[in-house]
Amino acid sequence: MSLGHANARGRHLLVVDDDDRIRDLLKAYLSRAGFRVTAASGGAPARRLLETLDFDLAVFDVMMPGEDGFSLTRWLRDQRGPAGKTPVLMLTARAESGDRIEGLKLGADDYLPKPFEPEELLLRIEAILRRAQDRPAPTGVLSLGRCRFDAERGELISDGEVVRLTEAEIGLLRQLARAPHEPVDRLELARDSVDPSGRAVDVQVTRLRRKIEEDPKAPRYLQTVRGIGYRLVPD
Repeated sequence: MSLGHANARGRHLLVVDDDDRIRDLLKAYLSRAGFRVTAASGGAPARRLLETLDFDLAVFDVMMPGEDGFSLTRWLRDQRGPAGKTPVLMLTARAESGDRIEGLKLGADDYLPKPFEPEELLLRIEAILRRAQDRPAPTGVLSLGRCRFDAERGELISDGEVVRLTEAEIGLLRQLARAPHEPVDRLELARDSVDPSGRAVDVQVTRLRRKIEEDPKAPRYLQTVRGIGYRLVPD
């Protein structure tokens, strides 16, 4: 039994795909793996579900008529409270790296190009859920200029307002917060990611700088350490 099978019980997934066959296959496969699965055929029914139910992770197809997966992810990240932090895995038939990066910039935690093996989908879901919930978080609050990062709660506050973060961004900040002022290897930051090259980490750092730094192009708090990776430099 894999880690994902052992920890799946009680985890609620949302699967959004306009293709009836794929949607039914995904629901059946993930249900057999032990997850609770709710399915939606498009953006509108998915929004209604996300507004009324709590999900541990959402799987969005990118290419859907009407509202596509990009737009749905953007809307989800704009929601307040726990819903806006729901991890997102995007399914895409697009091979271009620009489309994959666009999904990450919008707040998706991972992507999986079609066609794919169901086992790979399960492994990627397991990886996201591990990053989101299973890794112990550091304690304490770090001051980052106008921002404060509460590592235990995984909460970033800017000028008294909660800043929406993806689970991947929270995980990255927590990793850096374990060793403030010390460089952390880029590949170590990507170790639990399905993108071991570190490209997803680079995208997340760029997004975090926009939320934390006064001048994201000249970062004061989330610094690049040439040839190594990144470091968090609190006040």
